[in-house]
Amino acid sequence: MSNIKLEIENLYMSYGEKCALENTNFQVYDGEFLSILGPSGCGKTTLLRILIGLLAPTSGSIRKDGTDITHAPPSRRGMGIVFQNYALFENMTVLGNVEYALKIRKENRSRAARQEVRKQALAMIDRLGLTEHRNKKPAQLSGGQQQRVAIARTLIMKPDIILFDEPMSALDVATRLSLRQQIKRLQAEFGITMIYITHDQE
Repeated sequence: MSNIKLEIENLYMSYGEKCALENTNFQVYDGEFLSILGPSGCGKTTLLRILIGLLAPTSGSIRKDGTDITHAPPSRRGMGIVFQNYALFENMTVLGNVEYALKIRKENRSRAARQEVRKQALAMIDRLGLTEHRNKKPAQLSGGQQQRVAIARTLIMKPDIILFDEPMSALDVATRLSLRQQIKRLQAEFGITMIYITHDQE
């Protein structure tokens, strides 16, 4: 059996008197693709925000690779997230969006390091089939293309786990089908653990 990558134990989250998560327990294995399905308002996004470190749970624990990360900051969790609304920088090109997070790291401030970052970003853009769009701004792209940019920007950071928050809710059926297949291909290629939150039963 594969190693346990993420272990959620007795997670509880309340907002005042409202309970958003109660006694939530599950394990995710290294390289696994886990879908969390449920209707709007059932606590899916709350769970995702707790996993990434944007919310602290009322009680319970999260362990990654055997280490307790329940109260670790997002930057120390080795996780990436693809948001429902893509969260792209509207004033930057596709290339600018993809290379941004790597470019601003202290260790990448030299000219040689920036050239390497540019090379990595162009390679990732190519893998996502976006080469012809690399100099376009998000407003010039379709919803499916914007989603691929968001995925490329997350993958280039080489996270151990990628979280998807309703990533296809705004896309048409054909684009959703194509993008789902691409995400599965990327997961197999990179061997990344993925947690996919959705209300879409398909």
